[in-house]
Amino acid sequence: MFDIFNRNENKGPKDVKGVRDALLRSIKDELQKAEGGEGRNIKGIYLFIGDDSVAKHIYESAVYVDEDNRFRDEIQKIADDFDLGLPTNWVLETAFLNEFPAEAIKVGGLNCAIFIRTKDQSIQKTGAAFVRILNGEAEKKEYPISSVDGKLNIGREKRAQVEDGFFRLNHIAFPGDSANEANKYISRQHAHIQWNNEEGCFMLFADEGGIPPANKIKIRSASSENLVKLNSTHIGHRLEEGDQVILGETAVFEFSYKSEI
Repeated sequence: MFDIFNRNENKGPKDVKGVRDALLRSIKDELQKAEGGEGRNIKGIYLFIGDDSVAKHIYESAVYVDEDNRFRDEIQKIADDFDLGLPTNWVLETAFLNEFPAEAIKVGGLNCAIFIRTKDQSIQKTGAAFVRILNGEAEKKEYPISSVDGKLNIGREKRAQVEDGFFRLNHIAFPGDSANEANKYISRQHAHIQWNNEEGCFMLFADEGGIPPANKIKIRSASSENLVKLNSTHIGHRLEEGDQVILGETAVFEFSYKSEI
């Protein structure tokens, strides 16, 4: 059963089968760590692969990029054989990126990383904060937000038609007809803020229009000089007092637990 888990790992694999075996082995190891080896709380597995033009075709073949669910089925078989108890509705998503999210676990010997998302626990916590516009023109200078608000969309236009033809409601909206130059570089579906019950904090997530190669999101924390870039729609940033967030090129908002109005 799965002799791939007994092979020597001194050198990184160079062919499709070797890459696939190494990926499956790493995913199995991370699944066993998550939730103490009990997979019922796992919501999704996110695989991030370096967007290297030389080796990209090897990774695409390794994860069966053109065959829906085939790589997921192989992961499911491993989970069943090792009694990991994955729920039936878990998702697998693969993204090719130039830079991996900080929270993802790098796979040894491969140009890729793994992130396993688990179910939020129902801890009853509440919170309130403010989003303050520092540059760019939004409908308000300051937006009060609350843990009971649900998902708060950020983008250009209040009601914006997106790629699938449907309309998205942006709760923090930057009008597209504004003379402010910063508004032009904000996507219609740029980002969203959502309360995380498990951690008791607000999280900022990039949406489809806010990740490369489209418009970008950068965060400078008040407690650190490190610049954080959101490169995935799946892994968010924990917002802290004084965080400044750049949307697109020059639109900026600040997160705070204190109002200035």
